[in-house]
Amino acid sequence: MKRSGTAATSSGRASPGFDRIGRHVAGRGCSLNQGIVVAGCSQNLDRMWRSPRGYVASFVCADVVRLAPASDTGYGSGSSGRSCSTQPVGALVDEDSWEPARLIPVSGISGADEQERRGVSGLLAVLASVREFGRAILGPLGAPAGTLSTYIEVPFALGDRQVRPDGLIRVVRGKQTWTALVEVKTGRNDLQVAQLESYLDVAREQQFDVVLTISNQLVTAPGEHPTPVDKKKLKKVSLQHLSWSQIHTEAVIERVNRSVADPDQAWILTELIRYLEHPRSGAVDFEDMGASWVTVRNSVTSRTLRASDKAAAEVVGRYGQLISFAGMRLSRTLGVDVRSALSRTEARDVGAYTQSGVARLVETGILHGALRVPNAAAVIDVTADLRSGLISCSISLDAPSQGRNATRVNWLTRQLGKAPDAVMIEAWAAWARTAGPCHPITAVRKSPDVLVDDPKKELRSFTVRLSAVAGTKRGQGRGTFVGSVLALVDSFYENVVQHIKPWTPPAPSVVRTRQGDDETTQDDDGISGELPLKSVQRDVSAPEWNPPEPVAEDDLEYSTESPAESIELGDDVRSRSGPDNWQEQGAAGRTPDTLQTDAEA
Repeated sequence: MKRSGTAATSSGRASPGFDRIGRHVAGRGCSLNQGIVVAGCSQNLDRMWRSPRGYVASFVCADVVRLAPASDTGYGSGSSGRSCSTQPVGALVDEDSWEPARLIPVSGISGADEQERRGVSGLLAVLASVREFGRAILGPLGAPAGTLSTYIEVPFALGDRQVRPDGLIRVVRGKQTWTALVEVKTGRNDLQVAQLESYLDVAREQQFDVVLTISNQLVTAPGEHPTPVDKKKLKKVSLQHLSWSQIHTEAVIERVNRSVADPDQAWILTELIRYLEHPRSGAVDFEDMGASWVTVRNSVTSRTLRASDKAAAEVVGRYGQLISFAGMRLSRTLGVDVRSALSRTEARDVGAYTQSGVARLVETGILHGALRVPNAAAVIDVTADLRSGLISCSISLDAPSQGRNATRVNWLTRQLGKAPDAVMIEAWAAWARTAGPCHPITAVRKSPDVLVDDPKKELRSFTVRLSAVAGTKRGQGRGTFVGSVLALVDSFYENVVQHIKPWTPPAPSVVRTRQGDDETTQDDDGISGELPLKSVQRDVSAPEWNPPEPVAEDDLEYSTESPAESIELGDDVRSRSGPDNWQEQGAAGRTPDTLQTDAEA
């Protein structure tokens, strides 16, 4: 914005801009006297001018709203002025209500169709503009690292009708081309099976690689899709899914780690994050345990839940999605990829995860999940006991293999200096099938021996646990189950997990003996080391042998000459590097013929 005029000069004459302001005020029936402040001006100026006599003018983007003495505004003292008779007395315009200009605006979004159109257009544009972010999103889907181009609402003919996917992504690298159709849903709208199967048919006819779906539906494990489709249509085309929460998390990770080198591209990525975090964007985080939550919770409490109930499988799946979303929240805070910790069988077959989860829920009333944080001491177990109404976060780690039991306990408590008093520590002894004593951390700090049940048994591992009362409501917020789980996971990592480092044994030290010491490093068998070889038994004692004294390193004389070559045999047997007389080399009493015979032998 161009501003006209400058401040008053030291010569005492007001600046041209100030004179123009005076004329503007005078035109409204007001006078600009000494000590008068003009607040507001239709000239869209936001600077202040002060004349040598104390004229002070403050301007904002509005009409003149008030004239007041300079002393009333804190800019200096002066004589009193009079209010402008043409404008009412009022306050300055509140700029907090103004909507700033954004790269991806949220104003004007009237429904789900507009949300989908604006969301997919903004996302695909950022994927093509920010190279690092595009690679982070499309790389796990199988896209090569190449030139990326994106399109929206591309029409295709399918039989006698026309289909129009929300977007198309194409990556070209050399002679290789990777293409994906994109289908987007926002808000609480779920993906439709018939629509996805139509796009799969188009992708197969056009020889595309992937059909990518984006919605607010979460999955338990990577590679799982929330909408079941005919598997025959997946022989030549892959069906992949990303949630808006996952895209938001990946964008935040790129920003936290400053992975985007170009500052303009980093700003573009920030605009996408700001758009996804706005409630009008339709990108919703996990906030509901499903319609079957209350029924299943009551059935678990009354012990009437059966493994054949479909509602039990739905609750187990929703809990797995909740754990996955808890990992995304940690990822946004830590800047690393936090994922659900699944076994290989569960990662390959999500049905096996659901089946084992339902069996555990029916038998014990417990929902279980786990999170794996990169470089953390252990996996974080997150359990919810629906019968007792408690949720717990815990980690299990190995105890030091050296030192007394009290020393091993102190090793752990020293690292938990900021842990809350509600943290419980449980000890496991060697070869024990059941857990040992469990006490609050306050009691363990005062007396480490409370965790030692049998002094003769070494402590091999510890379990650190933090529990809280679970919410009862199905949604997200205060007093809800989802909110209580997310809050406990964040608190447990911040106060416990990030401070624990696994124990590592010290490096072995070199033991040196001084000359003249009576101690020796050899045992009775003449073998170096502390422990003798008890399995070696000798019926006859070894002959006494006095080894030569070792030569000090300073007495060694190094040579660069090659060793003596072959011995010449003949009348005068000599070595090329030896003395002239062969008898001087220890051959006294032996003839050359005898020496030649020995050499031939």
